[in-house]
Amino acid sequence: MDPFNVDALIAEITSDLNDTNSDLDASLTRAKGALAVNLGDARLYSVIGEIKYRQGEKEEAYQLFDQARKLSKTEIHALQRSISRKIETGDLPKAVGEIDILLRRWPDQFSAIAEGMPTILANPDGYQAVLTAVRAQAPWRASLIYALTRTPERIDFANRLLLDLTGSSAPPNSGEVTAVIRGYIRQKKYGSAYRLFLFSLSEQERKLVGYIFNSTFEPVTGAKPFDWQIPDPSGLEITFATSQGAGEGEGGATVRFLNTPVKNAALQQYIQLPPGLYKISLIASARNLKLPKELFWSVRCLGPAGEIARFNIPEGTYNRQTLSQDFSVGPIACPLQLLRLQTAAIAESWRFRYVGTLVMHKFNIERLPS
Repeated sequence: MDPFNVDALIAEITSDLNDTNSDLDASLTRAKGALAVNLGDARLYSVIGEIKYRQGEKEEAYQLFDQARKLSKTEIHALQRSISRKIETGDLPKAVGEIDILLRRWPDQFSAIAEGMPTILANPDGYQAVLTAVRAQAPWRASLIYALTRTPERIDFANRLLLDLTGSSAPPNSGEVTAVIRGYIRQKKYGSAYRLFLFSLSEQERKLVGYIFNSTFEPVTGAKPFDWQIPDPSGLEITFATSQGAGEGEGGATVRFLNTPVKNAALQQYIQLPPGLYKISLIASARNLKLPKELFWSVRCLGPAGEIARFNIPEGTYNRQTLSQDFSVGPIACPLQLLRLQTAAIAESWRFRYVGTLVMHKFNIERLPS
């Protein structure tokens, strides 16, 4: 092979190194031959360093990786080996600095260093270095937080980072908070999920806290799991309007059906009710509401208990009608609940078209004496 065609040579040697049965000595001879006429190519030092590393000559390998980085600070393989070594030796702040260099130049390489992040975060100096980087809006900040939410052993690091970022010049955004809340819910750490939701609320949003968050459907929704979400808007339009200063029959959430089939959920929110007796009530108005299949609110446990409450929305035209239903939450098998507005349609048949407007002014859950 032409020794001046360095790209082709490196690609071929790299391919050989990916083969567990590769001839390391032959690859080393070819790489050294190319280096003789390409002394300034950092990649060749990395390739030779990797061969030496696999041959057990680690000190010489790291010298070659260092030389590669002197020629190119962003040489990918030398950076990865250097990061691994600094994590192994406990030089964690420098490891974080090199991670930042790597991911700014090679953002698709986060998975290559992800396994080392918990070790870094478990160390006070390493954690502080990571916090400093994410406060400075490191471009890998979101990748780190999302990756940490995937396992029970790591999600608490993500939660801690969000708490420490609060009040800084780069506070957590809604997407980051939502990712951690959803991670806790996936891992059935419901209490941690709800506490993070409450902590993330603004001063204005804290005024809306109750068994149902934002029970009057004020237009401040942030789409977090314990806030109102619209999972499937096809076939309808949902708008929120402030109830403050609204006229009779106005304010709240307006659901306009578009004379089409509507399947599954229209609006939902996670809630967390302790065991006990409750009353759920809705003040609603409707105009020319035609429901070929049931439209109903349900409370469903995220657990074996399943649905524990349901009440139907009536058809027709009416003004500020109160609908209510008593229900109970048992002491076991119901650690978190899902409150959902949905239809009974199981297929999108055009024979079952929903028409008209439903306005929900206030939705409330109150605890009853036991």
